[in-house]
Amino acid sequence: MKITIIAVGKVKEKFYCQAIQEFEKRLSRYCKLDIIEVPDEPTPDVSGGSIETQVKDREGRRVLKHIREDAYVCALAIDGEMLDSIQLSKKIEQLGIQGISHLIFVIGGSLGLSREVIARADFQLSFSKMTFPHQLMRVILLEQIYRGYRIMKHEPYHK
Repeated sequence: MKITIIAVGKVKEKFYCQAIQEFEKRLSRYCKLDIIEVPDEPTPDVSGGSIETQVKDREGRRVLKHIREDAYVCALAIDGEMLDSIQLSKKIEQLGIQGISHLIFVIGGSLGLSREVIARADFQLSFSKMTFPHQLMRVILLEQIYRGYRIMKHEPYHK
């Protein structure tokens, strides 16, 4: 299966970059992984609903340019469905069994995802009701995908 992570914003911190590279290396035995970064939009310190919507819409258009019609899209959204690691593993496995060859995870910017990206998503996944920095969320997502493949293959992994 091909897995693509489309993320708004760049990862600047060296320790996050190292963790991402480690999980990219580990995942290479299980899937083809691509990470696409789209630029985030500057957000004014004082912003209201309409400005925030405009920011999310601009970021959303950048995200949507990278989504193919035949891909299954999983948007990371605070209001999405919460799955444990085993359930996420089973979901990825079931998608493969159903013939889905391309799975895309989308991580939004600091304000979240646009309505258009949410509408395009086939599934909304929540890791928590808490908000995480997008750099950290990328590491958490990669770790959970890796854990999911280890579960699928009945391979040991720390708990």
